[in-house]
Amino acid sequence: MKKSVLAMAIAASSVAFAGAAQAEVKIGFIGGFTGPIESLTPPIFEGARLAVKQINEQGGILGGQELVMPNADTTCSDASAASNAADRMVNTENVTAIVGALCTGATVAAANSAAIPGGVVMVSPASTAPAVTELDDNDLVFRTVPSDAYQGQILAKLMLEKGFDEVAVTYVNNDYGRGLAEAFTAGFEEGGGTIAENLAHEDGRADYRSELGSLSSSGAETLVVLAYADGSGQTILRQAYESGAFTQYAGADGMVGASLVDAVGADALEGMIATRPGSPELPGTDIFGQAAEEAGFDPSAVFAAQAYDAAFLLGLAIEQNGNAEREGLSQALRSVSSAPGEVILPGEWEKALKLIAAGEEINYEGASGSHEFDDNGDVPGVVVEMLVEGGAFVGKGLIQD
Repeated sequence: MKKSVLAMAIAASSVAFAGAAQAEVKIGFIGGFTGPIESLTPPIFEGARLAVKQINEQGGILGGQELVMPNADTTCSDASAASNAADRMVNTENVTAIVGALCTGATVAAANSAAIPGGVVMVSPASTAPAVTELDDNDLVFRTVPSDAYQGQILAKLMLEKGFDEVAVTYVNNDYGRGLAEAFTAGFEEGGGTIAENLAHEDGRADYRSELGSLSSSGAETLVVLAYADGSGQTILRQAYESGAFTQYAGADGMVGASLVDAVGADALEGMIATRPGSPELPGTDIFGQAAEEAGFDPSAVFAAQAYDAAFLLGLAIEQNGNAEREGLSQALRSVSSAPGEVILPGEWEKALKLIAAGEEINYEGASGSHEFDDNGDVPGVVVEMLVEGGAFVGKGLIQD
């Protein structure tokens, strides 16, 4: 009798545990919490967390379940760390989908090693290199940020319009740096500019004076650095300033961080030109901005809005799919992000729930714009001109193609 009662108790607690386990849905987040973009990652993560918070406050997901977001560090630059982070999300945390990774190499490694084999949808808010487009991903890898094939062209156009007709370029030797440098170089030369020197460098070194000697000997007075604010980009700019060889600096999204100005010096970088993906002036942008400020982080932080959109879109796709299974999620993601359908703005989770429950189509117009994914999971986007002014990067407006 006692054994029977004990067996019933164990069975009952097992059922209760199973019920508890089913009461939550997981979307993972993998990003460079350490490494060359560690100062850029916190607001990106906060953007994704804000979407999760709003979903849970407005009724939860799949009939009131809680949406949770386990996270893991890719280090940005270590492919094995990225693979391990993705493996943990896919096979241990059993997430339905993943926001991330951030650096392109990490996204490619995570996708190939764990997400694609596991059938898990990934939406990166920050991987901009063309290499993401080329993945054989079974329609599983998406991004809410435009490709550097576009940003590089826009940076080239901006430099030419500002009268810079000769530059030296150095780029971090990975998918991000190579893809961005190729696009920039092609656009700059097509526009009539001259690339006096184009030199790859390895991340994580303490001394780049040899590379800087080669770059400065080209005779160019403007140095374009396509790298990371907390990695090689910071060291190169500091040593370039110390050398006095260049009078102007430029960069792209990986360099746009307060830590760069703090480390190199406001006087050293005053007037530095950069670009970064931005958000068009749409209703969703202002709504997100207010919510982010209330949550205590900067809505203009690079990729924060894109991370919010990635998480909110995945939540909508899971709800549209009707379950927490991985199968069918990519199709649902395309459905909730595209016209036709009732427009859903940032924070309008409760409205989306009612429409989905009624069988109505929805079209999410997000914090960083619309996300009409193409066949490769890429989106169109806008690029913002940035300028170091008064000791900080300041947005100077959208750059039109």
